[in-house]
Amino acid sequence: MKTIIFLLVSILTTNGGFAQNQEASKDSIPIFFNEIKVAAKKNTSLWNNNLYGAILLVDPQTRQVFSNEPDTAGILKPEGDIYSGILPDNIIIANTAINWNGKRWAMIMLPLPQNKQARISLLAHESFHRVQPMLGFAIRDIVNNHLDDKDGRIYLRLELEALKKAIQASSKRELQQCLTDAMTFRKYRNMLYPDTDTTENLLELNEGIAEFTGLIIGGRSKKQMTDYFVNGINNFYTNPTFVRSFAYFTTPVYGYLLYGKNKNWNISITDSTNLTDCFIRAFHIDLPIDLKKSVDINSGNYNGKIIVQEEATREEKIKKLVAEYKYKFIESPHFELQFEKMNISFDPRNIMPIEDKGTVYPNIKVIDLWGILTIDNGALLSPDWDKISISNPVETEGKKVIGDGWTLELTDGYIIEKEMQTGNYKLNKK
Repeated sequence: MKTIIFLLVSILTTNGGFAQNQEASKDSIPIFFNEIKVAAKKNTSLWNNNLYGAILLVDPQTRQVFSNEPDTAGILKPEGDIYSGILPDNIIIANTAINWNGKRWAMIMLPLPQNKQARISLLAHESFHRVQPMLGFAIRDIVNNHLDDKDGRIYLRLELEALKKAIQASSKRELQQCLTDAMTFRKYRNMLYPDTDTTENLLELNEGIAEFTGLIIGGRSKKQMTDYFVNGINNFYTNPTFVRSFAYFTTPVYGYLLYGKNKNWNISITDSTNLTDCFIRAFHIDLPIDLKKSVDINSGNYNGKIIVQEEATREEKIKKLVAEYKYKFIESPHFELQFEKMNISFDPRNIMPIEDKGTVYPNIKVIDLWGILTIDNGALLSPDWDKISISNPVETEGKKVIGDGWTLELTDGYIIEKEMQTGNYKLNKK
């Protein structure tokens, strides 16, 4: 029986989320803990729960970790008002929430954003994931591969363009029109790709609600929040793919606008809530009967022609890249590693679905019983998440195996062997 633990790298976005260049010092760590402690207490009513709790701040280069609470194993030693130690090698470092040494922790990578509000938002986002199960929300890792297709991307971008205008609306009438158009683009997208209303909703309940929580606790002013969303969506378009990252903007924009009307809206939702239907009801949106006709008429108000041209150009480039990946990881000799008890982390901004063959992750790290696999030049993860395919090894140094853009540090009891008939490599137990 395989145990899979997903450690998805959260991608708290612009204005400090991506550009984390503040030097972390032991003197600043207690300040960071106090900032989120004060902000969480101030916003207890958001979830009728104080989100402040066990936090790990980790330097990914040195694995030095700082915490606000001790662990049961004694790895974290007291240093004044905080605790510190070295995180074990078998723990993947990511912006996430983990169960470790007797507690559930929010883990955040150092350095933190320079901007205080972005810093608090990041800490609050992961703190939400820490208490997410206690609040009744399942932790899910959902792929929306249709958002890598041309039409899927077009109608997501049109929805986001409408949300940009909604967040900047100067009148209730303009706001209502923009929200109606945004939901029309969304509903039309889901009509083109059956069942995606479900898969999109699952990711929005997971990452979207966490991001909404982080942004509210972050304490930006109305103008700052408007700038954040507008700039963030524009930067979001530069991501190689949208399949895992769209929820960091859709749910937060709808949620923030609704929060201005009803500060308790989020408390009324559950793990089974359809957020699209929830927002349609809350904003009193009347969707057009003929979605396609409305989309055709209104897309021009949201840069539709430019978006279509850009996505058509991208599609041609992606076809070539997909062909290259299929040849590298499927058609030519390659190295397959079956998962046994896997922990995994990756950047969700740059993954690429490969038809029904799986998904390519340019940067990914896997820790399993057989060792530690670090990849910087692409790997194909199977659709069932039961194996990973990489290029064949080119060099072996003791227990360290090296390939094109990857390294594997084997644990005792495992060897790699070449299949003479296929030229593929496999991982076997001695």
